[in-house]
Amino acid sequence: MGAVSVLHTRPPAPPAEPPRPAPARPRRGPGARRRRAGLLMVAPALLHAALWIGVPVVAAVFLAFTSYDVLSAPRFVGLDNFRDMLDDAVFRKSILNTVIYTFFTVPFGMVLGLLLALALDKGLRARGVFRTAIFLPQVTATVAIALVWLWIYNPRNGLFNTLLALFGIEGPAWLASTSWAMPSVILVGIWQGIGMKMLIYLAALQNLPKDLYEAASVDGASPVRQFFSLTLPLLKPATFFVLITSLISAFQSFDQIYILTDGGPAGSTTMMTYEIYKSAFREFRVGYACAQSLVLFVLLMGFTLVNRRIMGGTRGHD
Repeated sequence: MGAVSVLHTRPPAPPAEPPRPAPARPRRGPGARRRRAGLLMVAPALLHAALWIGVPVVAAVFLAFTSYDVLSAPRFVGLDNFRDMLDDAVFRKSILNTVIYTFFTVPFGMVLGLLLALALDKGLRARGVFRTAIFLPQVTATVAIALVWLWIYNPRNGLFNTLLALFGIEGPAWLASTSWAMPSVILVGIWQGIGMKMLIYLAALQNLPKDLYEAASVDGASPVRQFFSLTLPLLKPATFFVLITSLISAFQSFDQIYILTDGGPAGSTTMMTYEIYKSAFREFRVGYACAQSLVLFVLLMGFTLVNRRIMGGTRGHD
């Protein structure tokens, strides 16, 4: 019987699987494209804010805990700057002056702005002329405004004392008197800021629903009742916005103080921002000035939160 040869052969390879198609990339909808386009458009502004606002804020918070005079490197001192503020009678007086200035300029300015807006919202002739005239101080340089008021308050040939002389009254030295300097500065602050308040209130009044007033008139509600029951509650968002921006503007008042009184006489018109300026650029106590700025920020934030709590947020009605 012959030898039988056994051939060992490899099993046939399984058939190759067809290549799987690559997963389809999800298509972006129009909303995603709009968001991407929006981010690209605001990117320069965000970069600008981060570079010129974010970095200085972080640096100011850091320097508030240091002793820094520009010429030498910052030296960490902890809470010493804040302890010095407690013993600084001038800075304490500047806080009091700022609160007094804010207490008078903000409420009076808001009331006058609302009254002017109500008058201009009616069928008044030449409304455009009045709006422009009232708003003009808001867009005029503060230095130019302060120079005009310097002439108005001039004790010799100023407008106020000239008018008082017509009635046989001898006017005071408005900006050189410790009794009259602060009221004079407050009057300038009210006059300059009233235009923006009027404009915001006017825009809010023109967007109020007219059908509510028609229904109130049908029910016999008088204009006074409509004002207190409809207008004021519906103006709550605008009032909150005007209040917060006015508080910030009042606490940051500097230009008119610098030009009109230079913080005098005897520190009667020294504001917090003016003291910060003096500490940083006249005394070169930059660390101390940053600590003062941090206190100013905390005060503004506290006032904002308290006002929001009191007003129940920014919703016009429930």
